[in-house]
Amino acid sequence: MNRRDAILSTAALLAAARAATPRGAFAQGNTTPEVRRATLGFIALTDSAPLIIARERGLFAKYGMPDVEVARQASWGSTRDNLVLGGARGGIDGAHLLTPMSYLIHTGRIVQNNQPVAMTITARLNTNGQGISVAAKHQALGARLDAAPLRRALNADSKVAMTFRGGTHDLWVRYWLAAAGMDPERDVSTIVVPPPQMVANMRVGTMDAFCVGEPWNAQLVTQRLGYTAAVTGEIWKDHPEKVLSLRGDFVQANPRAAEAITAAVIEAARWCDVPANKVEMCDIIGRRAWLNVAPADILGRMRGEVDYGDGRRTTNTDISMKFWRDHASYPFRSHDLWFLVENMRWGVLPTNLDTAPLLDAVNREDIWRAAAARAGVPNAETPTGRSRGRETFFDGRVFDPENPQAYLDSLTIKRLAAA
Repeated sequence: MNRRDAILSTAALLAAARAATPRGAFAQGNTTPEVRRATLGFIALTDSAPLIIARERGLFAKYGMPDVEVARQASWGSTRDNLVLGGARGGIDGAHLLTPMSYLIHTGRIVQNNQPVAMTITARLNTNGQGISVAAKHQALGARLDAAPLRRALNADSKVAMTFRGGTHDLWVRYWLAAAGMDPERDVSTIVVPPPQMVANMRVGTMDAFCVGEPWNAQLVTQRLGYTAAVTGEIWKDHPEKVLSLRGDFVQANPRAAEAITAAVIEAARWCDVPANKVEMCDIIGRRAWLNVAPADILGRMRGEVDYGDGRRTTNTDISMKFWRDHASYPFRSHDLWFLVENMRWGVLPTNLDTAPLLDAVNREDIWRAAAARAGVPNAETPTGRSRGRETFFDGRVFDPENPQAYLDSLTIKRLAAA
């Protein structure tokens, strides 16, 4: 099966899987999970907190799944490999995942032999909370939200790191560079580095900049190896980030368990966003079993307190990481569409991709709504629609989910690919 056939066949694959899933399972009635156990992967990033807190505070058990394991993954590549393997074969059933990866696995784009593996998104884990960091040797140039000053120092051999091709960090750093007139395919060399290894790689002097989630941008500043040019909430306020993503066959076989896992994560997300819980949350996720980072190095940015490392300090909770506030947990379909279009921009996905059936198959906001009701979420905290509407970026560009082609056409720097 070639790439085009794999991608185009995905809609039929997931439509069949979704049709086979009993929709009544997500309505009132029997809520006892079909299984007590599942294995969920996580990467050592602060936005994995809802999974960690759900495990540490006994929330999976509360919803009938006491044997859920939250297992550390070495990289996004290993997370993908273990999702493809699946929990029944010693891999994992779901994960804290970069939003686009759910679609890239689902279409087979990043799977060996381009074989699709059905995936679902049942919740967003966070908005905001990532950063673009620059090596200390370039600090005098003054690149911040505007990356243009770096044009004097970077060339095709300059290393700009992100965490996975086509993932969120890849897209943020590409957008930032392209907005300043730099082509990330030609003017720099983008490389993949696992999140926990970003600071160590910067220390040896082989990288010029990177984009990653916290706490690694803050760690870079603490170790005086570089500075934060911009936090990603400045690029796109309340942008979507990670998701709770489950294998499609797990959801199909265990719809009540999928709802229970999602309900536990929703309750954890609400807890994480209570200001009075921030210290305890950072103490928990900073433990050796989880991030293995001093809680003090996590807490500041979780409170919206940013030391950029270049003399700027600010407190802005409105663009800090959100787990629940402003509908952060709800998986807006319009946000998933932007990721698909942006990956078309950079040639990761073909421009003739039929996005509607793909979104229908992967984005299971119906599970989120059922799980939210089960978790006691008031109606006032539940979005009324599946779209957040038009989105505006820091450079004034607008993405209208009703007309994604207009957005794609408006971009001057891009690398479109045919099927």
